[in-house]
Amino acid sequence: MSKIEQIISEIEEYIASCRTQPFSNEKIIVNREEMEELLTELRMRTPEEVKQYQKIISNQDAILNESRAEADKARNAAKTEADTMIARAQAQAGQMVEQSEITQQAQARAAQIISQAQAQAQEIVDNAVLQANTLKQQSLKYTDDMLGGLQSIIQHSLQDAESRFDSLRGSLQSSYEIVSSNRNELAGSLTGADDNR
Repeated sequence: MSKIEQIISEIEEYIASCRTQPFSNEKIIVNREEMEELLTELRMRTPEEVKQYQKIISNQDAILNESRAEADKARNAAKTEADTMIARAQAQAGQMVEQSEITQQAQARAAQIISQAQAQAQEIVDNAVLQANTLKQQSLKYTDDMLGGLQSIIQHSLQDAESRFDSLRGSLQSSYEIVSSNRNELAGSLTGADDNR
């Protein structure tokens, strides 16, 4: 539970613990000072929560850089392996060509080996690029999912806080009107009592 949600829960518990107004099951009597303290704490905590979420967002660059580094590493490894295979094939072809009795046969075989090595090297490079692109897409999706979750949490917190504040404001307004009405009635009674004297 986030600190904002905890404070909202405290406000809810406080409201639930308040006495109801006489002759009413919905209107309550609240301690204004205590309610203002809870609302002030809620306002102070909100920037803290947002800073924590901003740290998550800042990790996006780190995730993307890491995925790029892994993609480059995979490409370099694939190229090194491909170069090694081609070098072996060429060396093997060179040895076969040196044997004069089977020169033509060796050349054909060498060309075949080189062709196979190049095809395999290209396949390795293609697979490495595909893996790198997949990793990049997964990193971007992960970052987007994190941002989406953060956006949802902030939106829910804002809506929840706004709803609870509107409810509290309505309750306080109603209490204020009742108190004003009661005072007006008392003022009439006090005036009548003074007149009787």
